[in-house]
Amino acid sequence: MRNAAIFDLPDLLAFVAFVGGWVAYSFVVEFPIFARHGLSRQMNRQREVWMRTLLKRDLRMIDTAIMAGLQQGTGFFASACIFAIGGCFALIGSAEQIALIVTDLPLEGSFDRGLVEAKLLGLVAIFAFAFFKFGWSYRLFNYCSILVGAVPMRQEAEADPAAAEAAIRRALTMNRIAARHFNAGLRGIFFGLAYLGWFVGPIVLVGTTVLVILILGHRQFFSDANVSLREP
Repeated sequence: MRNAAIFDLPDLLAFVAFVGGWVAYSFVVEFPIFARHGLSRQMNRQREVWMRTLLKRDLRMIDTAIMAGLQQGTGFFASACIFAIGGCFALIGSAEQIALIVTDLPLEGSFDRGLVEAKLLGLVAIFAFAFFKFGWSYRLFNYCSILVGAVPMRQEAEADPAAAEAAIRRALTMNRIAARHFNAGLRGIFFGLAYLGWFVGPIVLVGTTVLVILILGHRQFFSDANVSLREP
């Protein structure tokens, strides 16, 4: 059993690799040079197309339905994070049993209750981060709904194009910011799944981190969805 320290060197190195992989991937998908080829940037262009199409519509029930759908999806993931956090706290009470189960696996090293509890608290922190991202995204989508409602109707826009353009830019910018935080929350969930590998061992954590980065990178830059949105 581990008494001197909760984490040994392999655990610490694996955790650093996990955090480094998460930060590096987030940097790549947000940095302009790389992001311009990604699915998120393609969708940002489509958001602008949506807003400019909205300006030409006389009836905007479609747009309000789209905003409601965005808020509903964000609220769903925020609620899921709350349930995940509650589940982690429930598992902390069973940390000793989890340690015994992992110890029975044919892996090197040993596990104790303190180690499992520390890892579970880390998982709580990840889902808490994701919850705050989704919560802020939900609020921003709500603000975006108000800004969409403030976009002038077609006749008014034709009479004052400058004011209409300013209203569209405000709504578009708010929508993009909300989407960025939503994507950050989703990344938190995906990397939370990679973090589960740490309960098996540090090598598994590194492997699951690499696997998640490869999956997310493929979906962001090489998926059929991204190819379908590229301009001809």
